[in-house]
Amino acid sequence: MFVSRLPRVVGKVKRHRVTRLGDMTRSVTKLAACALVLGLATAPGIANAQTAPEAVDEATGPVAYANVAALSIGEDGTGGSVITETQRSPLLPGTSRLAQSRAQLPGSDGEREAAGPHYLLDLGDFEQGDSPFPGREHDVTASLADTGVPSAATEADIALRDLDSGTTVLAMEEMRTSASCAGTDELSTEATAAKLWLLDEDGAELREARLPSGDQQAEYTGLPFGAPTEIDGAAEQTSDVVISRITSLEGLQRQQEWRGGDVDAAAGWQVRIVTHAKDAEGADLDDVTTTFVLGGVSCSLPAGFTQTTRESERPAEVVPVKIPAGPSDAGGQADSWNAWGVGLLGGGLALGAVAVAVALRRTPAPGSVRGEDG
Repeated sequence: MFVSRLPRVVGKVKRHRVTRLGDMTRSVTKLAACALVLGLATAPGIANAQTAPEAVDEATGPVAYANVAALSIGEDGTGGSVITETQRSPLLPGTSRLAQSRAQLPGSDGEREAAGPHYLLDLGDFEQGDSPFPGREHDVTASLADTGVPSAATEADIALRDLDSGTTVLAMEEMRTSASCAGTDELSTEATAAKLWLLDEDGAELREARLPSGDQQAEYTGLPFGAPTEIDGAAEQTSDVVISRITSLEGLQRQQEWRGGDVDAAAGWQVRIVTHAKDAEGADLDDVTTTFVLGGVSCSLPAGFTQTTRESERPAEVVPVKIPAGPSDAGGQADSWNAWGVGLLGGGLALGAVAVAVALRRTPAPGSVRGEDG
């Protein structure tokens, strides 16, 4: 009696296993479909293919640049020059931002060799006593809008120290510059600052000084500090400081990759320091001219540029794009989160789940026999 019932018991067990296998494959199929939807939804380039804007032409398209500070020694930079990392607007809508690791100029041994041993420009948080105001983090950006409009902006607190005397000789509070190119006849630029401070004639302290208005310049002479480099035979040094606004692309200090276009707009602050030196006999030595460009920004358009009317559904991403500093790349950019990575991950999960589902459908469960269901 026991033997005659055994086939029926085994048959029930086999049918039960086949039923569970079918439920599992249906569940995995649903999981694969959900994963595929998730993968596509998290990849903006795929999900928003109908609305994502096209990249602008790298060589001739709309572009913007932003640079927090640059220095040159000599009339044409023949005595040395350093330009900090320049931010360039991305080819797709987004923003490039200078990393906070760039806090000083010069910022490396290589830059120090080019800039000389005596000057140090603080670009953010200051040590106590370096400035009459507490510094703050800079914000230096170059952007491309969904409409194709390029723009650049800088905001920083600046303090220049003469390391030879251990004195802060110049400070600019809440320096701001900007340039925007909304159209070939819609260009806007600005260069402002809350306050300017200069070392007094006695070399005792910083005093508030007048900022220039409009396209005029402000000049201060006979200030008791020297040049950024050594002047052979110098027994006495004084410096004249001239401050003015920059209104043209030619007035900026630029790397070779920093280009213009058919239509350009530019802004920035120029601080020109002319150091006069005398030897022990009182004879005049050669002057040394040092030029700083602070908050240099520009935007450029091709002829016939028109704004894009269609807006992308994809939010603007932070896309770090920079021209390295010279003579060495002392700054850094934090890695940005890549939405394509999320999309590829989701796609990989989807494909993996589909493969598992197919394998389960095609592989019999252990102990089961194809075609045996009743």
